[in-house]
Amino acid sequence: MINIANLKSGIEEKVGQKVIIKGSRGRSKVFEKEATIEKAYPCFFRVKYADDSANKTESFNYADVLTRTIDVSVFDGEGYYSLVPPMPDIKKTRVV
Repeated sequence: MINIANLKSGIEEKVGQKVIIKGSRGRSKVFEKEATIEKAYPCFFRVKYADDSANKTESFNYADVLTRTIDVSVFDGEGYYSLVPPMPDIKKTRVV
């Protein structure tokens, strides 16, 4: 099980690596951008987007990743994998 401390140390280890950030900005405005983890701070981390010529950066809370408000997928040299594993399917069981 992942918690904020594990997530924070995982992101700190990946500073400088390529990531894909996916999320929602509300009202069906979904975004997906390639970025690089620029810096990790105690309460948030900052990414620098690859596609913006103005060197745009954005900050995210670790809680945003943990609660799946945003998804951060890290490039490992061969492909991308999500920092937070997907939620298991929990089927409702009927107690008799």
